Amino acid sequence: MNNIVNTFLVSGATGQTEFEAGSLEQMLHLISEASPIVKGVIFLLVVFILSGVFIVIYKYIQLKRAHRQTGRFLEVFWASKRLDEIYQAADQYERSPISKLFKAGYIELSKLKSAEKAAQDGESKARDETSAGAIGNVERSLRRAMTSEVTSMESMVPFLATIGSTAPFVGLFGTVIGIMISFMQINASGNAGMDVVSQGISEALIATAIGLLAAIPAVIAYNYFLRRIRVLSSEMENFSSDFINIVKRHFFK
Repeated sequence: MNNIVNTFLVSGATGQTEFEAGSLEQMLHLISEASPIVKGVIFLLVVFILSGVFIVIYKYIQLKRAHRQTGRFLEVFWASKRLDEIYQAADQYERSPISKLFKAGYIELSKLKSAEKAAQDGESKARDETSAGAIGNVERSLRRAMTSEVTSMESMVPFLATIGSTAPFVGLFGTVIGIMISFMQINASGNAGMDVVSQGISEALIATAIGLLAAIPAVIAYNYFLRRIRVLSSEMENFSSDFINIVKRHFFK
């Protein structure tokens, strides 16, 4: 009995493998026999797929490193009591957007220390105005750095949305053209047998299938990356507020 079951399983697995290989071979044959317009559409969709794969791999690695190094940098930031020590340690977390945010704020703060000391020798009103202007400069520096980091994280991600929205229509265009050409060939030959009709429609539908294959993963990846970028953006906004509060308490009293 066990031998019969094992034989059945082996034969089933072998049959499935042969079926998959045969289906792939038939699909490649249909693509090779397709019209030039359909081949051009399929080529464009293949470019979409390869571009989407590259973007997904690149952005996944980039955002994963950003999240990991951001967590480590925040641990260093809240554990240390000196900003200069944090600035030196920030070079180890160059993939973290918050690390770059801190460095931009620290550099601007360092530039303003001399002006703040000079203002302390003057009148109280002038000192208050200098302090308010210095804090405003630090805030603008943080906003510029945050905008730059968000732009860097969002780079290439919109192209995934473009693939997701256009690939099905590009595939549908190839399908419509392929079906039109098939019916014209049937009309010219006068042969409307099932084998002729099914082959022409199969060639045309491959474009739609490849379009969906390009679009579905692209949409999923786009939503996933967008959510992770929003998380990092929220963390940068929170860090900017905390950094400004620290600066107000300890440097511009």
